[in-house]
Amino acid sequence: MAKPKENTNYKVVAENRRARFDYAIEEDLEVGIVLEGSEVKSLREGSANIAESYAEVSDGELWLVNSYIAPYAQAKTFGHDERRRRKLLASKKELSRLWNETQRKGMTVVPLVMYFNDRGIAKMKVGIAKGKKVADKRETAAKRDWNRQKQRLLKEHG
Repeated sequence: MAKPKENTNYKVVAENRRARFDYAIEEDLEVGIVLEGSEVKSLREGSANIAESYAEVSDGELWLVNSYIAPYAQAKTFGHDERRRRKLLASKKELSRLWNETQRKGMTVVPLVMYFNDRGIAKMKVGIAKGKKVADKRETAAKRDWNRQKQRLLKEHG
């Protein structure tokens, strides 16, 4: 029996690690991104940041705001604007659901991970989230510390 070929195209470009700490993510969904040629080249080099970005639904479309994709050095005259608004691709059904969720109090659409899927296409995972209060953040940190300590004790005492 032949061993399945390992997926070589899948590659995480940027991750918003702070999102899970600052927000309680209720569900996530995969969306496509409309990119220019120099942006794709820059992403392949792994130079992007989505830490301060967010997604919004306006005029029936989903937009990624304030994300950073570094300029591609070889694309001198045909470069791109690093912080431009980028359109995210989702179905009409998902868009209407996202719009309804964001109109509720405290819900927001947060980008979680930007990556190339197994077919080599740029995708983004966005989460529908509710902002955490300071006490919730403390609770999350305490739970994480306890789990770390528990693993350490199990490792030491078998």
